[in-house]
Amino acid sequence: MPDLLLELFSEEIPARMQARAAEDLKRLVSTHMAEAGLKCGDGRAYATPRRLVLALPGLPGETPEQVEERKGPRTDAPEKAIEGFLRSTGLTKDDLEVRDDKKGQVYFAVMRKPGRTAEDVVATAVEAAMRNFPWPKSMRWGAGSLRWVRPLHSILCVLSDEVGARAVPIEIDGIAAGDRTEGHRFLSPGSFAVTSFDDYAEKLAAAHVVLDPADRMARIEADAAALAAAEGLEVVPDKGLLAEVAGLVEWPVVLMGTIDDEFLDLPPEVLQTSMKEHQKFFSVRNPKTRRIERFITVANRTTADDGATILKGNQKVLSARLSDAKFFWENDLRTVDRGGMDALAEPLKSVTFHNKLGTQWERIERIASLAAEIAPAVGASPEEAAEAARVCKADLSSEMVYEFPELQGVMGRYYTARAGLAEAVSKACEGHYAPLGPSDDVPVEPVSVAVALADKIDMLTGFWAIDEKPTGSKDPFALRRAALGVIRTVLENDVRPALFPVFSFAFVPHRTTAAAGKSGFEPSIDRVQAGQDLLNFIADRLKVYLRDQGIRHDVIQACFDLGGQDDLVLLVNRVRALQKFLETEDGANLLAGYKRASNIVVKAEEDQGPNVVFEGEVEPKLFEQDEERALFAALDGAEPSIAAALEAEDFARAMGEMATLRAPIDTFFEKVTVNAENQITRRNRLCLLTRVRTVMRQVAVWEAIEG
Repeated sequence: MPDLLLELFSEEIPARMQARAAEDLKRLVSTHMAEAGLKCGDGRAYATPRRLVLALPGLPGETPEQVEERKGPRTDAPEKAIEGFLRSTGLTKDDLEVRDDKKGQVYFAVMRKPGRTAEDVVATAVEAAMRNFPWPKSMRWGAGSLRWVRPLHSILCVLSDEVGARAVPIEIDGIAAGDRTEGHRFLSPGSFAVTSFDDYAEKLAAAHVVLDPADRMARIEADAAALAAAEGLEVVPDKGLLAEVAGLVEWPVVLMGTIDDEFLDLPPEVLQTSMKEHQKFFSVRNPKTRRIERFITVANRTTADDGATILKGNQKVLSARLSDAKFFWENDLRTVDRGGMDALAEPLKSVTFHNKLGTQWERIERIASLAAEIAPAVGASPEEAAEAARVCKADLSSEMVYEFPELQGVMGRYYTARAGLAEAVSKACEGHYAPLGPSDDVPVEPVSVAVALADKIDMLTGFWAIDEKPTGSKDPFALRRAALGVIRTVLENDVRPALFPVFSFAFVPHRTTAAAGKSGFEPSIDRVQAGQDLLNFIADRLKVYLRDQGIRHDVIQACFDLGGQDDLVLLVNRVRALQKFLETEDGANLLAGYKRASNIVVKAEEDQGPNVVFEGEVEPKLFEQDEERALFAALDGAEPSIAAALEAEDFARAMGEMATLRAPIDTFFEKVTVNAENQITRRNRLCLLTRVRTVMRQVAVWEAIEG
């Protein structure tokens, strides 16, 4: 069984595309081969800056013979029908088989396709994959028609087994596949032949190419940590930068350089961002002072002077970049010193946030009002929350954030501290953007929580007010992310703002702002309907958030359908308790009993007509059996107990009280015929089942639960 080795050798592939491209190559080639009948085992795909590599072990030598049978017309069918069948199959009449059928004898065409060799299938699969490769961006060069991310130089395609190695005959746009490749561009020029993947990997390593991206990352990480530790320093972790740099080099050589003293007092985030974005440098900090003092760069080669020339050039470029950063920093500080945060934020009065929602300044005023409204529910001072909200976006007009947008919020923390504002206000400037992603921490300081919620709720209510809601996969204003931010901030801080009144409060200034805008837009907002619609959107996001924690969507819906569930902490506590109860035998049986009771009542109401309901008082004197009396007594005992437990938010106790209904409900259905011949008895029993629904619906809308 031969093993396949494929290498596509080109000019440098952008680092951000390499990992996806390696997986795409594996997927496309494997899929094409499998469709042709050549099954393969689990392969391995690799990428370096100049090559995509695929290794597929254990291929069959050829595909199996394919036999296709096709039923044709009857033997006594008109000649034209038989001729048409022959044309469609490519056979002659002598090639057909005659077989007995229910309606007589019919012709059958048996078409045999011989198996194809592995070389033939691989050649077809590789060309098909290359011709249809899903590069985000691609190019053509020369006179060929192939589109590739960068000009392709060579194709290595080898099948190897116990007999030996052989090149697969492929030619694409004049590039013929062979068994040769190249090593490092500078350290090992020239080509060499390979016979298998192991031979290939060994010779590449000797030619100064580390094939596996994971190995390159591990080498960079280990060498950088060792260089920093030798100076009593540590490398600032950055997995994203590590992966990117590993995609820029085939033979990583780690070097550590110094930063000029005049830049060491810049905020560490400024140094780190500038070095990362412009030079792809890792930051090296003093673990005691947390100050960034050195940088790590990764070269693609060794040099006779051990990288001294490389470091000298890098430090020269870095000094120029950091001079710009220092200039921006000092200019912003002068603005703050001259007029405080108001002076820094002044340009936002003329910056449009959205043509239907006013300027950034108007948005800030809305956030400040909303933050003060939310503050008591999260344990913050309304005055401090409003103050923090009024300055939280000021750094958007700073020169530093204009140069480095990813520092928004971070720079606000520094500028508000410079302006002498409270520490809680400074923390809110940085924290109110969080969480930006599912793995980000949420803000925890009360003022930060208030401003973060206000910021996201203003976004949601604003775009709801102008009917710019997410649709399908389109969410241009990241409203799903904002909703998830609200959910996580509330739940992870265990705070209890009632969302519906907050939404209603937040809709008012949107109406005013938009009506006063130059666009002439004047929304007509039904705040109740819009608030409920937004709450439904939050509930949908909550289902997605809790699904990864093993919470069933139907259980969430059953609790949400009770109405008025805008306290997310309370809702989730109820949901968790209900799901835990449903996982017990009592819970599962009680759900079945509820559904049986509900179905009987619904069917009876449908049979009686649209205006008939069985919601009257249950008359104990009409009971004929002890099981009716027992169920009625159980409901009398459980109803106030469940209500008291729910009032105390003791959902576990509420579920326990409800569990007492299981036995009397089960016994009732075993012994009592609901649809009695006596209409009065029948109605009384139906009203009793309606009461079962009413008592149990204190906890959830059970119809929403599946099963």
